[in-house]
Amino acid sequence: MAEAPDNCILGFDQVTVRFDEEPVLDGVSFKLRRGESLVLLGEAGSGKTVLLKTALGLIRPDSGRLFLFGEDVTSASEQQWFDLRARIGVLFQEGGLFDSLSIEENVSYPLSNQESLRCPEQEMARRVEQSLEFVELGHTLEKFPSELSGGMRRRVGIARAVVTEPELLLYDSPTAGLDPITAATIMALIIKGRDVRRATTLIVTHRYQDGEMLTRYRHDSSLGHLVPAPENGTGPRTHYLVLRGGRVVFDGSQAELEASADPYVANFVRRTG
Repeated sequence: MAEAPDNCILGFDQVTVRFDEEPVLDGVSFKLRRGESLVLLGEAGSGKTVLLKTALGLIRPDSGRLFLFGEDVTSASEQQWFDLRARIGVLFQEGGLFDSLSIEENVSYPLSNQESLRCPEQEMARRVEQSLEFVELGHTLEKFPSELSGGMRRRVGIARAVVTEPELLLYDSPTAGLDPITAATIMALIIKGRDVRRATTLIVTHRYQDGEMLTRYRHDSSLGHLVPAPENGTGPRTHYLVLRGGRVVFDGSQAELEASADPYVANFVRRTG
């Protein structure tokens, strides 16, 4: 596999994906470097979920190149993809928990089902407990998803995403359907994961506030909560990608997003729901 430009953690180079000859992603290009955050915006059907599945190797590009962890993985085999996915944490829509498994079993699932991540039971138990404490749910080990609120299930999903200590974290609509207070709690945990674990982060969302929090706040480990990000721009870089009909119509900073004269792009800035 060839080396990626600028050693990017995740990169798309003119990636096109077609369903029944119709492009769902059409020449998509972007780079996400180590420690950066990318906020992916777009209306329903714009290609956001397809982009995530392509980044995970679940959908293969019809053309273009895909880079992960500094390598060209466009032609990677399924075995290579299996190993690559072990280095990626994913929060699925609605949390994606298994109803029949306890919270402990849900969080330990990646560690017990991916060969390269398997560890002794004692170590696995420690990491699961640590991850649940990370999202302030250490008391839920023996509970089942049906016993938790929607926001708590989403937090368990974050615990499962970070339990492998991944280099790249992908969040698919982490605040969808949540009330504003719970949504802010989820975003605070995502920021905590970014800053404490130094993970590169991609978040799909329809809420401008989610990206705004990523840009304007950082987690202070000494205080144990969020604080305003430095105004001198020394904090983790967050940029925005807006999709429309599978095409990138915007790629830039929060300030550039807010200044955009494109009515479609501006629509996401005005949203408050």
